[in-house]
Amino acid sequence: MVDVNLGFDKAKLGSLINRVKENPETGKTVWTATTRWDKGFRSEATIRSHTVAMDEPMQLGGSDTAPNMVEVVLGAYGCCLTTGFVANAGMLGIELEGVDINLAGDLDLQAFFGLKPPEEVAPGYTEVRAEISLNAPTATEDQLKQLYDSVVATSPVGSIIARPVKVVTELKS
Repeated sequence: MVDVNLGFDKAKLGSLINRVKENPETGKTVWTATTRWDKGFRSEATIRSHTVAMDEPMQLGGSDTAPNMVEVVLGAYGCCLTTGFVANAGMLGIELEGVDINLAGDLDLQAFFGLKPPEEVAPGYTEVRAEISLNAPTATEDQLKQLYDSVVATSPVGSIIARPVKVVTELKS
């Protein structure tokens, strides 16, 4: 049952944490998505029963009907951090009234456009910055620092974009 003060089901989350603690194999999961091209630069990802549209901005030749893929990565990181702050604060009894995160990423388009080889210019982000504001009036500075350190260190999306991940891509006919 969702706790109206927390906005999530603390008992369900606690139960899952305990199951993974008791049997680490239950924590090994596989997440999936499928994508489909619409037209132009518009495409969509289907994740469980949710559809996320993506497009390029007009300055890149798109129709600007949705965020582009690298913007979605920034949004995913910010939302991952937000979820981490809400869940951890709730489990620790820290009352949060707000979590605001501003993100920015540096991306050089030369490799994407084929103007420079990827060995010379990375086709993806070279730096991602997240500026976090937590509104937790009753928390101490020490509690907020411990919360921040824990959430940043355990963010799955943060880990994905911060370290090399094995990517296996194959063309099927």
